Amino acid sequence: MTTALIAEDEPLLAEALRIELARVWPELRVHPVAADGDEAVERGLALRPDVVFMDIRMPGGNGLDAAEALVEDWPREASPLPLVVFVTAYDQYAIEAFDRAAVDYLLKPVRADRLARCCARLKDALAQRATSATDQLLLERLGALLASAAGGSNSQADEAPLAVLQAGVGPTLHMIPVSEVLYFEAADKYVRVVTAQREALIRLSLRELLPRLPAGAFWQVHRGTVVRAEAIATATREESGRVVLTLRGRSERLVASRLYAHLFRGM
Repeated sequence: MTTALIAEDEPLLAEALRIELARVWPELRVHPVAADGDEAVERGLALRPDVVFMDIRMPGGNGLDAAEALVEDWPREASPLPLVVFVTAYDQYAIEAFDRAAVDYLLKPVRADRLARCCARLKDALAQRATSATDQLLLERLGALLASAAGGSNSQADEAPLAVLQAGVGPTLHMIPVSEVLYFEAADKYVRVVTAQREALIRLSLRELLPRLPAGAFWQVHRGTVVRAEAIATATREESGRVVLTLRGRSERLVASRLYAHLFRGM
């Protein structure tokens, strides 16, 4: 039986979607609704639905963050990945990005005829997955969507790239050239900045930082890790699909999740 999870923080909209799904796809079993992003990830990993209808704007982590976490933490033995349909009120420009990168999208308020077409598309995709491996395409599409959102969702993206980061340590302000940074790592409400010689914390999120970095110089390899491309020495692919990275100038190893593993292909 095909199963689905609805992630929506507005109960009336969630119930309306559930009722309409029962009408256009009566064979579909819909799990209890997840009311926020964190619950969507928790229930998704526990229930392993075939399809997730993911609202974009929710408390507890938005829909993009939740989809990224769900895909990255999806149990390797539970392949294939769920098909994610984003439910959004974004403008036309963003909708075009969803159309290119997502399995499908629904624009609020959801129209019955549009939902019917979406369900037909999902059925076709599920049937194809029974005979072909499409997980990699889904990963690449979601990765492209996340990159598009990171580059265009912040008004700071139009500003000049950062050249220097200011990291306060007690009464001292350390000036760290971005050109010396090997990688950034999310750390609660901060970002850990790592160079060959030092580490520091800046009070900024990765989502806020990404649009301010020099274009093409840094690669996001995990939802919490961004690496300078030139600092990567080796990339070793494991059977699980993730890629282990070694860096020039550091002894630790970093992990690139399945969502970003397509960045590391032999030329």
